[in-house]
Amino acid sequence: MDLNGRTAVVIGGTSGIGRAIALGFAKAGADVVASSRSVEGVAQTAAEIRALGRKTTEATSDVQSRVSLEDLCIRVLADFPSVDILVNAAGITKREPTLDVLDDTWNNILDVNLTGTLRSCQVFGRHMIQQKRGRIINIASLSSFVAFMEVSAYCASKAAVASLTRSLAVEWSKHGVLVNAIAPGIFPTALNSKIIDSPRGQELKLRTPMDRFGTTDELVSTAIYLASDATSFTTGQIIAVDGGFLASGVNQ
Repeated sequence: MDLNGRTAVVIGGTSGIGRAIALGFAKAGADVVASSRSVEGVAQTAAEIRALGRKTTEATSDVQSRVSLEDLCIRVLADFPSVDILVNAAGITKREPTLDVLDDTWNNILDVNLTGTLRSCQVFGRHMIQQKRGRIINIASLSSFVAFMEVSAYCASKAAVASLTRSLAVEWSKHGVLVNAIAPGIFPTALNSKIIDSPRGQELKLRTPMDRFGTTDELVSTAIYLASDATSFTTGQIIAVDGGFLASGVNQ
C-alpha cells in the first residue's frame, strides 16, 4: 500500500483524525496538502509534512464556502500535477436536547458536515473525473448507523454522509473515481474531548468490546488502504474502525 507519487488533499487535516491521516499519508510516500480554516494549523501541519520529506502547499479553506474550496483546488493544481486522493475530515457537533435545537444550529451542523463534504467532493471530484482516476475518503461516524443521545443534528449529518458516499460511488466509479468512507469508533480528539471522561464516555467504552478507546493512528492504515491501488474494486463502502462497537449487543 505505497502512496509514492500521489498527491493527497485532506480537508480538516490540521487536527484530530484529519491530521493523523495527513501525516500517515506523508509517511506512506504521498505529497500532502492539509487544509482547514486555521492559518496556524495549516502552517504547523505543513512543517510536519515537510519534515517527513514530502512536498506540501500551505492553503486554508472553509467547507462552508464553495469559492474557498475552488481556490484551494486551483492552488494545489498550480503546485502539483494532479489530486489523486481527497479526504473529507472537517466536522462539528453540539450536544443539546432535540426539542431545543434552533434552526441556525441544525443548519450550521448540516452545512459543515454534510453539505461541506458535498462541496468538496464536487470541486475535487470534477478534476478527478476529468483525469479518470481518484480516491475519495469521507469521514462518517458510528452515528451513521446508530443514534447518540442529544446530538440529532450530528447524527443526521453523518447518516447522510454515508448515503452521499454511496450515491457518489454509483455515479463516479465508472470514471475511475472510487468513493468510500471510514466510520471511526471513539477516538479522543478535540471534537469529543469533553465526553471522554464523562459518564457518556464510560458508556461508550463499555459498549466497545476491546474495552478501550482508539488512537487516531489506528485509523491511518485503513485510510492508506482506501487511498491505494489495493482498493481497485472497492467503492461505496463505509468501513467501521470501532473496536467492535457496532458488532456489540451485550458485553457483560
